[in-house]
Amino acid sequence: MSAQTSDQNRARSSNVWLKNYYYLRFAVSAAWVLMAVTVARTVPPLAAIMLVAYPLWDALANYVDARRSGGLRGNGSQLLNFVVSIITAIAVAIALGRGMNAVLAVYGVWAVVAGAFQLLTAVRRWKTNGAQWAMILSGAQSALAGLFFVKMAGGAEAIGIANVAPYAAFGAFYFLLSAVWLSVGDMLRKSRQVAS
Repeated sequence: MSAQTSDQNRARSSNVWLKNYYYLRFAVSAAWVLMAVTVARTVPPLAAIMLVAYPLWDALANYVDARRSGGLRGNGSQLLNFVVSIITAIAVAIALGRGMNAVLAVYGVWAVVAGAFQLLTAVRRWKTNGAQWAMILSGAQSALAGLFFVKMAGGAEAIGIANVAPYAAFGAFYFLLSAVWLSVGDMLRKSRQVAS
């Protein structure tokens, strides 16, 4: 087997993992949003659990993805995202005792930092997995949403889990878009191979 064929097989395997990973991230985020805007908005204990669980899920997802994509040492931005998301979950649990404004402020800071790390991961992945423009947009939008959250948290408006739902919904959308983009790219590659 030539070095070029080996590289192509590695890239194909990486794309399969990434595509499945993005679909999974979409499904979990979409389910979280659905629960947030229906049941959890009127059941405070469930909302509290979900608000802590969301950054924990992000931490787990980043950890697993980094391990599958060359290890934690080779994926510094994901390792940092993992650590920041764990810290965020702890901070959210503490902030719940102070009210939803404090929770939204924690989410805001997390969104800015996690968005920056996601953007860095996407830029690095562009070299190995092709167009990551949706993940770059997602990282940038996450950072902007975080600034908006911090500003909103300082206001007098009543805040609940439904205020966080649009942030998670946009994340779900970008994960779906990235997964579909990779799927279309795979189909186009296969059709070109068949045609040649």
